[in-house]
Amino acid sequence: MKVQIIEIPLDYGASRRGADMGPSAIRLAGLREKLGSLGIESDDLYPPISIPPQEYIDPASELAVDNAKHLGPILDACSQLAFNVERVIRAGDFPLILGGDHSIALGSLAGVSAAHSSGDKKLGVLWVDAHGDFNTTDTTPSGNIHGMILGASCGYGIPALTGFYSDKRKVDPANVCYIGVRDLDPRERSLMKEAGVRVFTMSDIERHGISGCSDAIEAFYRERGVDAVHVSFDIDALDPRFAPGVGIEVPGGLTSREALFLMESMARTGLVHSADMVEVNPVRDVQNATARMAVDLIGRLLGETVY
Repeated sequence: MKVQIIEIPLDYGASRRGADMGPSAIRLAGLREKLGSLGIESDDLYPPISIPPQEYIDPASELAVDNAKHLGPILDACSQLAFNVERVIRAGDFPLILGGDHSIALGSLAGVSAAHSSGDKKLGVLWVDAHGDFNTTDTTPSGNIHGMILGASCGYGIPALTGFYSDKRKVDPANVCYIGVRDLDPRERSLMKEAGVRVFTMSDIERHGISGCSDAIEAFYRERGVDAVHVSFDIDALDPRFAPGVGIEVPGGLTSREALFLMESMARTGLVHSADMVEVNPVRDVQNATARMAVDLIGRLLGETVY
């Protein structure tokens, strides 16, 4: 397996700045060395996706269009990402996408969906996150697009987002599974229940343990005949004690041990064909600890074991 590393330094989707530096922090934390130690061939997308910093864009883009802030720049960046992700999968390689805020997953899921649909593969998504990211412009309290991405990819929201890259729905919500959830907006929660996504909250992990939840997640995909799983990992799924460098801190999250076990369990399923690692924010980090955690999680997802 060859891993194609795609960096997308985008922080237009969130209120708090700094996630655009996440890809660099992850690289400096030893990502290439980690992959090399596992015997995994890797390469970087070149030329890299270029995104102008917010300070250099038209101030009009900061205004919410249909209650979606920075819609134009986000669509432009995600178009580049979707094209490259689709190309990498069609070449038989593993796209590893480094964000950036979680709005980048609009491009990831569009590219993954396009590549797998042509081969009649059923796509599943594992959304590891403290949040649902299932708002629409009608339900969002903030207008931040990073909180709408999975909903849009499942067909809920404004046409600019749901029809991005192709008119087809990118993901069947019946094949979407969450874990680590502990902070949902009220109307977002209702929409998730209506859509029929599977959710493992932190309370579920307390009840059943991370091993029981991991087994249930694998069973979830097997029962639905999923052929390929895309893992989208928002680092704020971890408790801030283990990942302080995030955009939105929510106490009571995954421990580092639980998160590493989850990634190792997903690797053993043999179903994971692509992944995002997002919301690493070096501005808020302590000695790059969150980026180092991200590298360790990626290593486990790609087959690293302790023994």
